[in-house]
Amino acid sequence: MVDGGPMSLATDGAPASFSDRVLRLLERVEHRVATEPGDREAAFRLRFEAYRKIGFLQKGEGDRLYDPRYDEAPNAWITTTFIDGELSGTVRVNIGAGENAILPGLQVFADVLVPKLSAGEVIAEFTRLAARLSLSSVYPELAYVVMRPAFMAAEHCDADWAVGTPRAEHIAFYRRAFRATVWRPPRDYPGLTAKLACVGADYRLARQFIESRYPFFKFDPAEREKLFGPSKQDPRKGGLCEDAGAELLGSA
Repeated sequence: MVDGGPMSLATDGAPASFSDRVLRLLERVEHRVATEPGDREAAFRLRFEAYRKIGFLQKGEGDRLYDPRYDEAPNAWITTTFIDGELSGTVRVNIGAGENAILPGLQVFADVLVPKLSAGEVIAEFTRLAARLSLSSVYPELAYVVMRPAFMAAEHCDADWAVGTPRAEHIAFYRRAFRATVWRPPRDYPGLTAKLACVGADYRLARQFIESRYPFFKFDPAEREKLFGPSKQDPRKGGLCEDAGAELLGSA
């Protein structure tokens, strides 16, 4: 359900022991929505560093990976994850509804996304997943921790579908861990050196499976609202869930 960013995706052991390890790590974790300029710049730089180190970016100048159309869209959240106060990972969430939706995947996968949007369905797309590589080797479970606020965001906006664009070598992981199916095989993707596929899952059905297999994804409304705001808006009625808060969220 997430994009092809540079991050370890191995389950690394039996689900029970793996979940226990993640739950222990969450005691040291804070999730935030980056709204302040400094916090957003830190996320853009982390993306750039992670993607550059694995040769995932086409040649270009600068030290940040910033997509004005998708990062500044009114339906976008830049979520960040901190371990012991250190920025450790980030993922962008775009919520799309209707024919005028702004979703990164529409650049390449409009043939599968547009019909769903035209039918009035809501898509939560997770992209620009990145982690601090020095911490990825220390915490093989980091991918799951970074995805946790994105998982909550889809519920906050009552998404029908969770969509991501993984590299070919990560498709099996999404099938196994999230019950995602391949909607389109890998294609060239703007600005990246690797081809990405389009995968998706029915969010409501997937949520039941994910929380059963990985209890650390569970959350209550108070936790979700502290991160994203007090009201769940309906994108079908024009609400774009714009009131993302910048308050710290202590994961438990």
